[in-house]
Amino acid sequence: MIEIDKQRTWAQIHYDRIAHNVKEVQKLIGNTKIMGIVKANAYGHGAVRCTQELKKAGIDYFAVACLSEAQQLRQAGIEDPILILGYTAPACFDELAQGHFVQSVVSYDYAKKLNAYGLAHNMKMSVHVKADTGMNRTGILYEDGQKDFEQICEVYWMKGLDVQGIFSHFPVSDDLGCDSKVFTENQIRLFNELVDRLKAQGIEPGLRHIQNSYGILNYKDLGMDYCRPGLLYMGVTSDDTIEIESNPDFIPILEWKTKVSLVKDVPDGATISYGRHYTCHGTRRIASLAIGYADGLSRMCSNQGLNVSIRGHLVPIVGNICMDQCMVDVTGFDDIVEGDVATLVGKDGDQICKVDEISRLAKTINNETLSAITSRVVRIDQNNELAK
Repeated sequence: MIEIDKQRTWAQIHYDRIAHNVKEVQKLIGNTKIMGIVKANAYGHGAVRCTQELKKAGIDYFAVACLSEAQQLRQAGIEDPILILGYTAPACFDELAQGHFVQSVVSYDYAKKLNAYGLAHNMKMSVHVKADTGMNRTGILYEDGQKDFEQICEVYWMKGLDVQGIFSHFPVSDDLGCDSKVFTENQIRLFNELVDRLKAQGIEPGLRHIQNSYGILNYKDLGMDYCRPGLLYMGVTSDDTIEIESNPDFIPILEWKTKVSLVKDVPDGATISYGRHYTCHGTRRIASLAIGYADGLSRMCSNQGLNVSIRGHLVPIVGNICMDQCMVDVTGFDDIVEGDVATLVGKDGDQICKVDEISRLAKTINNETLSAITSRVVRIDQNNELAK
């Protein structure tokens, strides 16, 4: 049991809510299965624990960004298929094989390297082909301007590879504007066309997946084998002001809290923090909080009117956020004292502080804000136990 009194700042993660959020996703996607995206330490929520909870909810396939993340899951006893979405250096192909991981084919040349390794070791490397239908990041091009269909076919025919699936990715599925919808719908058309052409060549495409979180929210059941939600099972979207075509009942699983380290009266005309960008107009009661940008609270939120909640009172951050501390104006709330809990994200009395507010003021999205919560922020579960 973690003693909250001994913590300076912590994230409490309600893993028991994941099953509810998974059900909300399943309502949108019909018979499509879920591939749990647990990269970047499950966006700061704890990759191993989230994977374990997702397994309890019936999810049987997982995806990460890199080899080390996949190895962490294997070392924790996760035996299910794990797809590595990003690049793994050829020097690490031994570890790919040893972990029985599924590697994304990031290019045709990369497929040839994987194939050569498989042939040299008398084995088949497990892969999914990445088809680039418009993201122009990784994958073999299959766009209206250039369709490298022959290369994709050749990957399937390589003797040192076991091609188990094919996938693509949406860059603007979060945008319901006409141009973005046309673009995404064309990606879907291209992907389905590619699958049909492979079948016409006598090639079994394997598992098909293309939908990220907003692809699920806005395009629902596309008849694929898998979809790839990340933030959705964590109960949030990238930005709660972005219009979506569905109305899921998600419950955020993360709360982020810190402590008041002192409260003092500051005279009229005094300035707060580095840079002296905030000046007190009249005597102000200022509380220091034991959290800063080294904990993941973006310095971009300085002097932007970001509120935290203390004893149910919404109070604004004033002055520049420091590496390990920040200050809030608690004038008029004499009940706020040293040791009180300040809520940055989560519920405090009747107040609800949303991660979306931090992200907007930091000019980013929740994906980054949550992933940026640093390792020195203790993660605990809904029972106040250390989250492992």
